[in-house]
Amino acid sequence: MDIPYTVQTRPDTGIYNAKVGVWLFLASEVMLFGALFSSYILLRVGAATGTWPHGLLNIPIGTFNTAVLITSSVTVVLSWASLKLGNFGRYKLYQAITLLCALGFLGIKSYEYREKFSHYEVWLKTPVIVKHGTEEIKVDRLLGHIEHDGHHPFFWTTQTLTDKKVASFKLLPDPVHYTMTSKEMAHARAEAAGKPHEEIEIKSADVKRLSAFVPGHSTYFAVYFTLTALHALHVLCGAAVIFYIWGPGAKMWQTDPERYINRVEISGLFWHFVDLVWIFLFPVLYLL
Repeated sequence: MDIPYTVQTRPDTGIYNAKVGVWLFLASEVMLFGALFSSYILLRVGAATGTWPHGLLNIPIGTFNTAVLITSSVTVVLSWASLKLGNFGRYKLYQAITLLCALGFLGIKSYEYREKFSHYEVWLKTPVIVKHGTEEIKVDRLLGHIEHDGHHPFFWTTQTLTDKKVASFKLLPDPVHYTMTSKEMAHARAEAAGKPHEEIEIKSADVKRLSAFVPGHSTYFAVYFTLTALHALHVLCGAAVIFYIWGPGAKMWQTDPERYINRVEISGLFWHFVDLVWIFLFPVLYLL
């Protein structure tokens, strides 16, 4: 028995079944991400002044990743248009570019995650004097990368210092701290540009808390990793579907070209949604 309305439009909706299904699915996705965005906004608005981290994400990398996803959206449209014109070879080319963009996005996001897992905040029991630009200030929290035995460790915690019997470690401090205002950050970065950073020797006995930039670090990073990891999972799943249609599923082009075009269109709708989510994620997490 043939499945109805895989190519022809339904009389009650004016669109074929697969498009009805994907729009219903995307409506549920909007509710999912909408709830997460709302949670982020409420948590940020309710945070005490100076406690919500900012300036910790790499804006140039985030901007480049945004351009990669926008490019993939363009190539998805061009691939579908190529099929409508009967040019299967050009469709294959454009979808190959889409898949490369997806892999590029995930690769860059993996690099970002890796950098976060070796980037630390150290809370001290007693304040220390450090240089920020040309000024010396007293702080009880430091941001930076840890060096121990010639390595930059991942996922260290306060308990790690005890378990590994670490008496002390070196910290290469960042020129800025998220408690600074945006103007202070810009000034500190300008002052530190081109100058070597001085390592700080920190005794484990002086550490009150140690955490990498992981979900357990703070509410901010818990929300950051939830949103970006969920989005990355959608990118991965979308790329897998596009790859199947582009590769093993391409045989349908010979037997049922109209239905094949519809499959490409449906996968494209999901891909545009994934891109749209990132268009909201990028400014909310990276810029604001």
